Amino acid sequence: MIYDTDILIAGAGPVGLTLAMDLAARGVRTVMAEPRRFGEPPSVKCNHVSARSMEVFRRLGVARALRDCGLPAEHPNDVVFRTSLTGIELARIPIPCRRDRYTDTSGPDGWWPTPEPPHRINQLYLEPVLLRHAVAQPGVTLLSRTQLTGFTQDAEGVDVELLDLDSGRTVVRRVRYLVGCDGGSSTVRKQMGSRLEGTAVIQRVQSTFIRAPGLAALMPHPPAWGHYSVNPRRCGTVFAIDGRETWLVHNHLHAEEPEFDTVDRDWSIRQILGVDEHFAYEVLSKEDWVGRRLVATRFREGRVFIAGDAAHLWVPYAGYGMNAGIADAVNLSWHLSAQLRGWAAPAALDAYERERRPITEQVSQFAMNHAQAMIKARRAVPANIEAPGEAGDAARAAVGREAFALNVQQFCCAGLNFGYFYDGSPLIAYDDEPPPSYSMGDFVASTVPGCRAPHFWLRDGRSLYDAFGSDYTLLRTQPDADTTALMRAAAAGGLPLTLLNLSGETLPSAYRHRLLICRPDQHVAWRGDDPPAEPMALVDRLRGIAPA
Repeated sequence: MIYDTDILIAGAGPVGLTLAMDLAARGVRTVMAEPRRFGEPPSVKCNHVSARSMEVFRRLGVARALRDCGLPAEHPNDVVFRTSLTGIELARIPIPCRRDRYTDTSGPDGWWPTPEPPHRINQLYLEPVLLRHAVAQPGVTLLSRTQLTGFTQDAEGVDVELLDLDSGRTVVRRVRYLVGCDGGSSTVRKQMGSRLEGTAVIQRVQSTFIRAPGLAALMPHPPAWGHYSVNPRRCGTVFAIDGRETWLVHNHLHAEEPEFDTVDRDWSIRQILGVDEHFAYEVLSKEDWVGRRLVATRFREGRVFIAGDAAHLWVPYAGYGMNAGIADAVNLSWHLSAQLRGWAAPAALDAYERERRPITEQVSQFAMNHAQAMIKARRAVPANIEAPGEAGDAARAAVGREAFALNVQQFCCAGLNFGYFYDGSPLIAYDDEPPPSYSMGDFVASTVPGCRAPHFWLRDGRSLYDAFGSDYTLLRTQPDADTTALMRAAAAGGLPLTLLNLSGETLPSAYRHRLLICRPDQHVAWRGDDPPAEPMALVDRLRGIAPA
């Protein structure tokens, strides 16, 4: 049978681009169908790339280019809480600027156990870098101004209908697999019969992208990336976009303000910024959005999959909307490439939904709980928070302490980055030790199967993850650990398994076993002091053959 490509990806946003890049790195041909024109700017929404996403971009060779974009190199990435953007500062969460991101280990966001700490960058700057890198990869084709309108599938492939938005002509392409990275209103999700379920409205946010060249000069405190305005009139959040004159202003509406135009936009912006009617600013775009907690009932139907916003939508606290989608893409990529290269059983594809959907539920609950706590805090702003004198000072100190304690976990969210684990996967050989629990901000490093292998630096200066193979990697932590049987079984079963000798390295205490097998997404698939009695059974499990 003749196929036009291996995989068609509907949508060329950050999730679709990451999927295409990761598949290209594995030798898989992809076509991306994107309704926008080539290079057309995205919406001003995502402002944060997580450490786990930056680890992915490091492996794909694009992390350095991303680090060089966004806010000016010396611009603090701090998050501050003030009575208004130009008002009295209540608290500050210190976060290193991108110039010092690798070297400044102070503060709650500086100690991260990773080769790639987080990066504060708006999607306006992120997406063009990913786009240029993706289209330069062999085997990646981008069809701009192209809309997926439908598909049919059978046991061997998918026929995808694509509409050229400029000519009005429809073509049908035959592909092996289809992945919908086409956003919250996903055509792919709707046609495959999956529904979004959960909480449809948590909060409405009147969001405005503005240009205000004179705003920074009015601030009496050092600059920051994120600004929370806390006063009895309006509570809002402002993000510095270019660090000079462009800003994204979120006005959080109350429950009794059910529509985006319920309150005057200009008045609200001025209350959040702390400027009067004479201050001039320009509205560049309106970016209003609804905070939700919705998860698709299914992530897969046969040869069709969904990822990113097509599969889940939630309030973007901790910056984990786009980043969860990038994790989807990386998980799905190696599963699909294993199929196309013939070393995994068809049942292995079941692992994508079995692994990612529970994580989506967990993270979305964290985000919703935090959103509800923030809604409550905005309702509890004391009337005298801007008043001079001892009473005002006491009110400001109390609000500052509470704001810091509540929000440091979302802006320094080590738990969401490094604590989540895959439970009940058909591709992981579990043992009797349960994985440690985690919160939004905290986690315990662990090698329990399903957890992320704890990071450390090798003696030669490389990250542990830099030394991983492209598929499975067998870590030998002690020189006398016998790997012969496992390597022979992997070769006999066609399982790509790279041997990494770590004897002589300084290992974190979590590495208590002499042997571990890690997946390409850094999660532990198996561990033991000696090879299993039946190494081929383990190999079959990792290939998706053995029963879960």
